[in-house]
Amino acid sequence: MPNALRPTLIALSLGLSLTLAHTAPAEESPPATPASSAAPAADGTAADSAAGERPPLAERSVEAQSALQRQLPAAEQQQLQADDETFLALWKPANVAEASGVVILVPASGESADWPQAVGPLRNKLPDAGWSSLSLTLPDLPDLPQLPAPMTSVSVTAPDAAAASTPAEPSGAAAAALAADGAEQTPAVPAVDPSVRIFARIQAAIAFAEQQQAPAIVLLGHGDGAYWAARFLAERKPPQVRHLLSAAAVQPSGLTPTLDELLPGLLLPTGDFYYKDQASDRSAATRRLHASKRLKHEAYSQIALKALPGNPNAEQEQLYRRIRGWLDKSLPAQK
Repeated sequence: MPNALRPTLIALSLGLSLTLAHTAPAEESPPATPASSAAPAADGTAADSAAGERPPLAERSVEAQSALQRQLPAAEQQQLQADDETFLALWKPANVAEASGVVILVPASGESADWPQAVGPLRNKLPDAGWSSLSLTLPDLPDLPQLPAPMTSVSVTAPDAAAASTPAEPSGAAAAALAADGAEQTPAVPAVDPSVRIFARIQAAIAFAEQQQAPAIVLLGHGDGAYWAARFLAERKPPQVRHLLSAAAVQPSGLTPTLDELLPGLLLPTGDFYYKDQASDRSAATRRLHASKRLKHEAYSQIALKALPGNPNAEQEQLYRRIRGWLDKSLPAQK
């Protein structure tokens, strides 16, 4: 072959090789995905979503009362009606021929009608002192709605900031419109007040005590149950209840009026039992005592207790004996 033709043939061979290399991937088209294969995936996702939807969980108080129904004798259980719901109350009649009355026990939030601190020991021991006991189950306190999480700002590097264009800030009517739109999108936090359900249950307990021909009805609240008992008396003013007992009272956060106003302001014979070991408890008790003096509430009395964490039985016995002594002193006509 002449030497003059060799460069031409080499160039043609290279050109043909490059052309085949570029055209081969374009000719191999990927297999088409059938439309039917996407449908099951979508249906499966919907099925998984539907399967993930579950009914709301029952209130913790409902689970607690179900446990008590399995554990305690049926003779102690009373199903009381409060508006459109039924709840469990534990009833123990006095172990005497003529009872002095009924003590209605209002537990704290998260406590059952047979809670081992204060509620259970008192409901079991008071009948030996001539008082029938009726211990309530309170509904769960609702949670306050959470505010939406604030927007997280993203830092921009210098080159990105230089490349990005900064829009002009709105002013005048446009700024007012944007502000109004943002206010509409921000959800308001509603006030949550569970007093309606709680008061209905206390009222149902009072009606049950009246059916027992109780000579006297005493409300006894433990923890924030003392708050609900005092608030019920302040707002409803039931003529059947003339005495209030408060054991280790706790003020629920975010609710008014406060215990400092409620307990001394009732002007009913009130026994305020508190534990003096914690500075915060002593301070709260002092505020209530000062308020009672300003209101000249002569029937308000405070009884300081000592916490006995190493001996819970002795601690509960101490509370029972002090409450029994207050009842004997304040209601001697029924003894």
